[in-house]
Amino acid sequence: MKNLKLYLAVAYGLVWATALVFSLAGGSLQTPAGMVVASACMFFPLVAVLVCQASSRQRLLSGIGISWKVNRWWFAGWLIIPAIVLLTILFDHWMVGTSLHTEALRALTRQTHLPPLAAIAATALSGMLAGATINALFAFGEESGWRGYLLAQFRGRSFLTAAVVTGLVWGLWHAPLILMGHNYPQHPNLWGVLAMMVLCIPLSFILQYFRLRSGSVIVPAIMHGTFNALAGLTLMVADHPVELLSGSTGLSGLLALLTICLVLFLADRYITRRRLITSPIPA
Repeated sequence: MKNLKLYLAVAYGLVWATALVFSLAGGSLQTPAGMVVASACMFFPLVAVLVCQASSRQRLLSGIGISWKVNRWWFAGWLIIPAIVLLTILFDHWMVGTSLHTEALRALTRQTHLPPLAAIAATALSGMLAGATINALFAFGEESGWRGYLLAQFRGRSFLTAAVVTGLVWGLWHAPLILMGHNYPQHPNLWGVLAMMVLCIPLSFILQYFRLRSGSVIVPAIMHGTFNALAGLTLMVADHPVELLSGSTGLSGLLALLTICLVLFLADRYITRRRLITSPIPA
């Protein structure tokens, strides 16, 4: 418990201190410098892991699930992200009544010199590749903490408890960045923070599922990185999006994530041989 408190103190302390200093210096997350700061913050959970392990004289990066043994769950986890994005777009169209964002598509076709659908497909493919490479590196900074060190603290506890608590802690960790306009630039307030916390619960459920099925924390890092890379597609193809309703970080994204959670629960209960969701977190 002492190390858990230390982990949270370091992870939260670093992101709050960075956001405060950057904000007092007049910085904005909607600038290139802001993108660098937000990207750097992704490594703070990893720093917290290293501090905790050093303080208890553990071997650094041990016990957080780093494994390079590739199995089918690596590919299943990676490919489920575009499915989430597609579901988000469908929920956008169904609930908010969005249509194709013609201006954004024209700009995309000019940039890629491809027809609209081919341009979207090419953008999605490049996002998938970025998500599994450079984005995954940055996402590992977070996942080593949330689906690595923190998940290990829930050994013997229920899967759902671990997913909900981790999701809430993970979502709240974003609070200083949300208050500076990250993800919800129209709601840099309590509503934006609450929306992020709620969104992170089903996303934590999904990432945790594939982390345990694959046996490697690298998998949620790839998924997290790919989610970040493809999230912008939902706004690119939506005309007049409503921030708290549309896109991957709005209600449409939440419903898409909950749909995937339901699919995973049913598959876990009726298809896979070894149940995971209704079992305690393994040692």
